[in-house]
Formats: sequence, C-alpha cells, structure tokens
Amino acid sequence: LVHELDVLVGSLEKGVFEWVEVPCPAKMSEVVAKYDPEALTKRLKAVSASRWDEEMPCMWEGKEVMRQNGYDMAWGFLFDHIHHRGQLTTYLRPMGAKVPAIYGASADEQMQD
Repeated sequence: LVHELDVLVGSLEKGVFEWVEVPCPAKMSEVVAKYDPEALTKRLKAVSASRWDEEMPCMWEGKEVMRQNGYDMAWGFLFDHIHHRGQLTTYLRPMGAKVPAIYGASADEQMQD
C-alpha cells in the first residue's frame, strides 16, 4: 500500500504511470520508515491542476495497457486501498484481535464480553 501511494504520486508528477514490482520489505520497520504522509501530501499539492485532467499512459513491462486521466487513476488507487484494508481486517480475528470499526461498528465491538 505504501509503494502504491509513492507510485501514484510519482506518476502524477511524471505524467506516465508505470508499475514496477518491488521486493517486499523484510521488516515492518522498513515499511513504516518509507511511509511519509506529509511528504506525499506536499508532493500531491505540487502537481499541476492540468495534470489531473491529462490522460497518461499506463505502462506494464514497457507496454501501454491503457490510458487514464489523473483523477481516474487516483480513484482506482483509492478503491484498491479500500479493498486491501478490508483484506487486512480478515486477519485480525484469527490472530485473536478484535476487528475495529471501519464503516461503522463491527460485530466485535457490538459483542459483550
């Protein structure tokens, strides 16, 4: 998810979306160290308004697979993050944790101990 945010912002800055697989970090501390929401926000704010309307090529392994404007690309990334957040919550209960409220109270929060 952290890599996706960096790729999205970098794509908007460059005007071309190119997904490159990166190895999964060995430790969570590496993920946390890479995630800098303030820097990402600053970079997003610096993207020109016209870039959001501009159609950009979406590249995979050197080939253009589609074109999208910046708005549509960002929406796609948002929906992917929502999807993965849901996936991650499915791991909590088997690990003994309670599922937190995401879209309102969860069943775990409504249960009485």
